[in-house]
Amino acid sequence: MRTNPKPYMKSHFQPFYLKAIAIVFALAPGIVFSQTASSPTTEPLIQSSNLVYAGAFRLPEGTTNQTSFQYAGDGLAYNPVDNSLFITGHTWYQETAEISIPNIVNSTNIDALATATIIQPLTDALDGERNSVNPTDPNAKDIGGYLVYNGKLIISVFSYYDGNGTQSTSHFVRPLNLSTAGQLTGPFRVGTQYPGFVSGYMTLIPPEWQTLLGGPALTGNCCLNIISFQSSGPAVSVFDPSQLTGGATVAATPLVGYPYSNPLATWGTQNNLFNGSTQITGVVFPEGTRSVLFFGRQGTGPFCYGIGSPTSPPPQGECYDPANSSKGDHAYPYVYQVWAYDADDLLKVKQGLEPEYAVKPYAVWTLPLPFSNASGQNTISGAAYNPSTNQIFITQDCVDTSCGPVIDVLKITGISAGSKVPSPPTNVQVQ
Repeated sequence: MRTNPKPYMKSHFQPFYLKAIAIVFALAPGIVFSQTASSPTTEPLIQSSNLVYAGAFRLPEGTTNQTSFQYAGDGLAYNPVDNSLFITGHTWYQETAEISIPNIVNSTNIDALATATIIQPLTDALDGERNSVNPTDPNAKDIGGYLVYNGKLIISVFSYYDGNGTQSTSHFVRPLNLSTAGQLTGPFRVGTQYPGFVSGYMTLIPPEWQTLLGGPALTGNCCLNIISFQSSGPAVSVFDPSQLTGGATVAATPLVGYPYSNPLATWGTQNNLFNGSTQITGVVFPEGTRSVLFFGRQGTGPFCYGIGSPTSPPPQGECYDPANSSKGDHAYPYVYQVWAYDADDLLKVKQGLEPEYAVKPYAVWTLPLPFSNASGQNTISGAAYNPSTNQIFITQDCVDTSCGPVIDVLKITGISAGSKVPSPPTNVQVQ
């Protein structure tokens, strides 16, 4: 149960010039140089050492819950038009804002961080239509993700507690200008799976991979309530956002996903891949690599279902969890975590060589962040990628004043394309 109070161009040069350009890129730290003549399937895999913490920034405080980012941060997306981020505000209201990216400060003192400014204030970007993805269900519907594509904002929505499995659609399209009303289209069904497999995080596929994988973008989700309907591990499908137009259903091909009958790992066990405490809320596919990175949190302690208790050992029928007292899934302590997948494996699924549930991460690793989550639940609510700077933005929940989020920034370094690097999953524990 979720316990969070919210949820190219190809150039043609003579060999001399090509060598000169290669030397320039090789001398520039953090810049990816891809040889366009080689296959993307030979591009390198990102390892934990390639993600360097660059710093963070804060979000402005609002005067009321509706204007604040408390218990907020879902569905982070990078907007190259304004060099900005789209983000969801307070979980009660599910409104959308566009914020600037200020100076990135690397400090362990949260007061030293710069604060983003509001480019577009919190607005109901779905024009009151959020519940239309599952109109017969009385429970909350939450924004799962954003994607900026061809001058439009794509928004996905999931049912928070779909006990009857009645959600049938998930995606909307609207102008980037949040004050523009009356131009929302949707909701659309994406693919033929239950929408819980596609109704969350989104990211663009690098240009060199789009033809191979069959589309320009990924959309997915993981680990929502009523796990028998959801993916028991990270899920993504490839789709074309430009097809979100007149028809009610858009084609999508699953590349990774774990139905209840074929989980990534057993739901009620202690492991570092998946259990009932797993939350995965962001995905990025960095250019010049073949790594698809999922971001979230993982419970690393013994799994337990029940009421959380700070007492060790806990009273009979309860679970030791000083971070979360609610009734639900517990596996204290919790860590920020990355699940890293090889796009070559996703390609095998696209080619029909393997089912999507046969794919396993080539590595998983904890993500050390300098600020402590106030409750110890260590939740991440979104991830976004800027290909021009090789930066990944992570929303770290509930670390600032009044449980506001901080946006952490990771820099991809030490990557150069050209040869396939074997990466056996030696640090992946399955139980």
